[in-house]
Amino acid sequence: MDSGAPRDHLRTMADGTIKQRNPVTGTEVWTVPGRANRPLGITRPEPQPIGPADHAARCAFCASRMLETPPEKDRVVLEPDGTHRILRHVPADALQDTAPTFRRVANLFAILEVDYWRRNYGQQLSAEARTWQEEYLANQAGREHVQAVLDAKRRASGMGVDDLAVIPAGEHLAGAESFFGSGHDVIIAHRHFTADARTDHQLASSGTLTPAEHRAYIAFTAQGAQDLYAAIPQARYVSVFQNWLKPAGASFDHLHKQLVAIDELGAENEAVLDRLAHDPAALHRDGVAYAEREQLVIARTEHAVLFAGFGHRYPTLEIHSLAAASDPWAMSEAERDSVADLVHAAHAATGPDVPCNEEWHTRPAGIDLHVPWRVLLKWRISTLAGFEGATKIYVNTIGPWSLRDRVLARMHQLRADGLISEQIQLSEPRRG
Repeated sequence: MDSGAPRDHLRTMADGTIKQRNPVTGTEVWTVPGRANRPLGITRPEPQPIGPADHAARCAFCASRMLETPPEKDRVVLEPDGTHRILRHVPADALQDTAPTFRRVANLFAILEVDYWRRNYGQQLSAEARTWQEEYLANQAGREHVQAVLDAKRRASGMGVDDLAVIPAGEHLAGAESFFGSGHDVIIAHRHFTADARTDHQLASSGTLTPAEHRAYIAFTAQGAQDLYAAIPQARYVSVFQNWLKPAGASFDHLHKQLVAIDELGAENEAVLDRLAHDPAALHRDGVAYAEREQLVIARTEHAVLFAGFGHRYPTLEIHSLAAASDPWAMSEAERDSVADLVHAAHAATGPDVPCNEEWHTRPAGIDLHVPWRVLLKWRISTLAGFEGATKIYVNTIGPWSLRDRVLARMHQLRADGLISEQIQLSEPRRG
């Protein structure tokens, strides 16, 4: 059983090499001197000019191409008074009637398709999803939309024009359930480029949203995760993540998050739950409290803390909720917004040119333990190689203190420019 004694997860060698061990996973990481100040971001071709049409039609996630994605589960719209409202099940012929700030649709190529849940667990569409499907397909525009998306999926799977032509009339809509009862959803932001973009390098990222937009983004994502748990009772965990830019696994350079219901906990969740069962304070002590002790805290809000993480394969910013509730959707608006503001600031300080993964670590279904909500932002700025594979010791190019200082300096600039929440309290420079 864990004694609860303070641990040394960080050790600095005489030459300046920092050896790290992750308190959750046990991952070993080394940071060698002289690597922290190298340029970040990706090398891209020369920027190309864009016109007004590019803003709305650059990719299949863009505003004028909404019929290229599956039917909408829901969308967020901005009201005249500045608040956000959610609209459920927008019909195909009404997609352009309102301007969505965010949309939630089924992933066209789900990790676990509807058939997985049906064949393995006897899962059927919920009554709500069944009614929605029937109403959507009863409308001609809805039927045409679903068939067009299904045909696009078939073509992507290798079917040709001749193959599509011989599909029996009664089978054209076969597979439509995967859109209405999906356990793998995508949350799509409205902009591909920033509003003032003049070149294709000016992508709209999480950090280019306003703090209010980002709060709505986080709240909408949390509700989407809650919906998947309710729709798929056999789901043990809903994985929430965001891949930004292709080197981080993104299919489109268009801001979006993914929600995936799975029937396993995963090794990391199992390790966390085992630790918390024996030592309920472990995550706080070895995360927030340890970061405070080592001067790694970058910023805080009333209900959350942001610090430079340690023991990660990539430079990582960690945001930990301090709320008594575990589930993001069960938190008060203020508690959830506290996390959202720090995640937004972390993205803004990272910058839109750095490939990164945003990972949510939340409490699995049916667990009584308090599991703090944690969001990790990992900078995908290096490629794992043979040394890491052979030793399982990972070389991280930026040490935790260098990451802390770099991000904190950038956040001071962002706050001076009014680009991050005024409710964020930034840390003081490190002592010594």
